[in-house]
Amino acid sequence: MMLLEANTTYFLSFSVSWFNTFRYCGLLIVFSGPSGVGKGTVRQEIFSKPDHKFEYSVSMTTRAQRPGEVDGKDYFFRSREEFEELIRNGQMLEYAEYVGNYYGTPLAYVNETLDKGIDVFLEIEVQGALQVKKKVPDAVFIFLTPPDLNELEERLVGRGTDSEEVIAQRIERAREEIALMSEYDYTIVNDEVPLAAERVKRVIEAEHFRVERVIGHYRNMISDKRLSDK
Repeated sequence: MMLLEANTTYFLSFSVSWFNTFRYCGLLIVFSGPSGVGKGTVRQEIFSKPDHKFEYSVSMTTRAQRPGEVDGKDYFFRSREEFEELIRNGQMLEYAEYVGNYYGTPLAYVNETLDKGIDVFLEIEVQGALQVKKKVPDAVFIFLTPPDLNELEERLVGRGTDSEEVIAQRIERAREEIALMSEYDYTIVNDEVPLAAERVKRVIEAEHFRVERVIGHYRNMISDKRLSDK
């Protein structure tokens, strides 16, 4: 057991070193799932620990601010008129209208962060994720799903923020969104928040080791004529 722990520690140490050395462009991580599945809670768990190496891209919405939410941290809360102006000016990476409200991702922040070699973590609605996939097909798409629809309904009721009519709309929408799971690269079941958060982090770490993400560096290395001159 002690030997396994030692080997695991060595592997993680090596991984971080390799990761820091060869990462040139940030990775876009798209995290979504049906309303009430716990996307925000899992995201908060991920970012509550110092062992992640990506930045959270705050989404923008026109929905009402909930108790405890902070503007600019949980969401950028904007009026419908302000949001539509940004759409007209091409300043949104993606956006969608969901149960009467807009949700979307400001474009400028995402581009600036990726260009610095920093991963960007997007927590967005399913409609928005499908828009991003058309524009950035090499992003990593992670779908968070509930153990079952009964538990999802219990979570929505437990929020105490929506009417029965809105909850019924969200459940029906959840059925449609779960059917789109095939558009994603990974599915994570949110049975326990800490476990779900850890699974997401492992997926992101593994993505940085995919051959297609690093092969360019090695092709440049083996074609460097300066090496053959030594």
